[in-house]
Amino acid sequence: MQTLHCTILINADKKKVWNTMLNENTYREWTKEFHADSSYEGNWNKDSEIRFIAPDQNGKRQGIFSRIKENILYQFISIEHLGLIVNGEVDTVSEEAKKWMPSFENYTFTENNGETELTIEMQVEEEYKSMFEAMWKKALTALKLLCEK
Repeated sequence: MQTLHCTILINADKKKVWNTMLNENTYREWTKEFHADSSYEGNWNKDSEIRFIAPDQNGKRQGIFSRIKENILYQFISIEHLGLIVNGEVDTVSEEAKKWMPSFENYTFTENNGETELTIEMQVEEEYKSMFEAMWKKALTALKLLCEK
């Protein structure tokens, strides 16, 4: 597994970046780069289960089953991905699920003079690294635009 690193500087304080990134409505906006109908079920509290979901081409729920490993308000979130969601059901035992899990996705928020540097670290399989780099670049640009409105 490879660790992908993405960083963006946003002209907004870290509280605004945090809230824009995690609020359910604005989350749907900036994550369109990953899937047009992406959303989440659950919450961002430490030790909470959270499901990152989107419908597949047949309208069935697909995505990732996760747990919030750490949440330090306005500073850091660590998401531990534990399984896949296939046809609406959690899968932690298939070969495909085992290939990805467990893996981590971390968000770090660092503010300096009213600007926030947001850093993403995500563990991915080598074959998907360039795809995720391209998606994160677009998604973070969309998040920056939302935060700087």
